[in-house]
Amino acid sequence: MKITRIETFAVPPRWLLCRVETDDGVVGWGEPVVEGRAATVRTAVSELAELLIGRDPLRIEDHWQVMTKGSFYRGGPVLSSAVAGLDQALWDIAGKALGVPVHVLLGGPVRDRVRAYSWVGGDEPAEVADAVAAQVEAGFSAVKMNACGRMSRLATTRDIDEVVGRAATAREVLGGDRDFAVDFHGRFTVANARKVLPHLAPFNPLFVEEPVLPEYTHLLGDLVAGSPVPIATGERLYSRTDVLPALQAGVAVLQPDLSHAGGISEVRRIAALAETFDVPVAPHCPLGPVSLAASLQIAFSTPNFLIQEQSIGIHYNEGAEVLDYLVDREVFRFHDGCFLRPTAPGLGIEVDEKAVRAADNSSPDWRGPIWRHPDGSFAEW
Repeated sequence: MKITRIETFAVPPRWLLCRVETDDGVVGWGEPVVEGRAATVRTAVSELAELLIGRDPLRIEDHWQVMTKGSFYRGGPVLSSAVAGLDQALWDIAGKALGVPVHVLLGGPVRDRVRAYSWVGGDEPAEVADAVAAQVEAGFSAVKMNACGRMSRLATTRDIDEVVGRAATAREVLGGDRDFAVDFHGRFTVANARKVLPHLAPFNPLFVEEPVLPEYTHLLGDLVAGSPVPIATGERLYSRTDVLPALQAGVAVLQPDLSHAGGISEVRRIAALAETFDVPVAPHCPLGPVSLAASLQIAFSTPNFLIQEQSIGIHYNEGAEVLDYLVDREVFRFHDGCFLRPTAPGLGIEVDEKAVRAADNSSPDWRGPIWRHPDGSFAEW
């Protein structure tokens, strides 16, 4: 079996999908994307395709090594995301060729259900109660929300009160048997995180995500040591070497992204590394159907898995939804807020190729918003 063609498709709302075709008709799908930089990653996939055409798709590890190390300049989100999508597609091909789900190739399932959480926004405090209640009604036992909108570099009393108010509202609606996580989204300085974290402790969040930007990972140790709530990070860390300092800092939850952190091959190694620190993984996934399918294959085969993010119905999705690109939507149907184990070969989904081809380049490239402080200076989104 040889790889004969690699194609990419930029589809709404902000995703890039790749299709890897073989000479015996087996096709694998991946999702290589950096949100807001899909065209850049598309170019990277095209460059990496030169290394794969004519090769045996089942030599997944060798291809991963060559794609990540075959250039003098390595790493970073663009390259690792391009590799991630191609790696997902190769695992998809392997599972289909052998007639088994990818999680069987990774050692077999360690659970039968994967708990998921749903997004409830949170930038606007007035939305929180109704949004959380809607997810409880839908059967979810966990939600995640933003801590705030734009945040000043040193939080005012009002800033802190609004963050705490969101948490109090979520806990009131959820009661004591359900969970919520709070995403700081890198919008907080270290000083702000220190000020706010103790105020959240009475509401017992599942975790607080990305309290500081990834470039300040060297400061996480002191922050974790002084925090009364669990700290999570990892969506903007792209390799084992990237996540190691965060693990050494004592984070409670690691959040690698299957479309950013080198794909299935690297995330399974990241999860194993996290296990040596007694840290569970909660894969980051505000993306499309292939990224979610790859995340679930990791979730079902990883002992130290915690909970799965998913973007069905997320506020970012405008113009298309996760399920729009699937032939059979049942694989992503929720059962009391959980996914059941997929049993189809490969990634466990059938991509609607006709819908993907029709949607290719049908909308402008998505760009993240640019926020500014009242004085006109740049603010973290």
